[in-house]
Amino acid sequence: MVNFMGVKSVRELVQHVGLAEFLEQLVDAMDSDYRRWEQFDKSARHAIHSPIGVIELMPTSDGHLYCFKYVNGHPKNTAEGLLTVTAFGVLADVDTGYPLLVSELTLTTALRTAAMSVLAAHHLARQDSRTMALIGNGAQSEFQALAFYHLQGIRQLRLFDTDPGASAKLERNLTRLELPGLQIVRCASVHEAVRGSDIVTTVTADKRNATILRPEMIEPGMHLNAVGGDCPGKTELHPDILRRSDALVVVEYEPQSRIEGEIQQM
Repeated sequence: MVNFMGVKSVRELVQHVGLAEFLEQLVDAMDSDYRRWEQFDKSARHAIHSPIGVIELMPTSDGHLYCFKYVNGHPKNTAEGLLTVTAFGVLADVDTGYPLLVSELTLTTALRTAAMSVLAAHHLARQDSRTMALIGNGAQSEFQALAFYHLQGIRQLRLFDTDPGASAKLERNLTRLELPGLQIVRCASVHEAVRGSDIVTTVTADKRNATILRPEMIEPGMHLNAVGGDCPGKTELHPDILRRSDALVVVEYEPQSRIEGEIQQM
């Protein structure tokens, strides 16, 4: 019998474990998997693009277990009261080919994305980082904010979105949680949000080449966490940032990042 996890089951699991502990365990599990990176059969995502979105399949296997994730990205959905991203996946036994688990992965994807950002910052950002600019204040930004607060010690969030209502909603949601020591600053521009920040996380949804961050905004030692460049032709950084002689550019899987990611500009 194939096990199934729906949205309710995933939510109950996170609530049972506790969000901070769940994120910490997720980061630890991902870190462990990266340390056995060579054991995984990897390929670039299979993507079907349209003018308004993308649908992708993401398969991998370590020789014992096989899995794939189906995920979409449709920025226009928010105007219709729908989620920008939804996902589900299957886990199977390689030896028999039998499926073991079918799971809803929309919430899991949101948690995994935030956990990946924290994992990268853990290895690449200054460990005394306390201030983060959060550019793009849609649904994913709340997961990023909570992950960096609980696991990376961020205590000031500097928010900016082209839609002031999105920033206001994010601030309300975070304020309701009464997180000790967290200061939230809503900024009038990207430049204002970035100025003085230790970490800059960009999670914008606009499906095009955009220049969210420009070279003159970048300060020495600043860690950039560019999340939103997730389809061909969609980027957030000015290419000269990537070409800086003092820049360390790190990607998860280069064949994929050459198609979808900031280094498609290089």
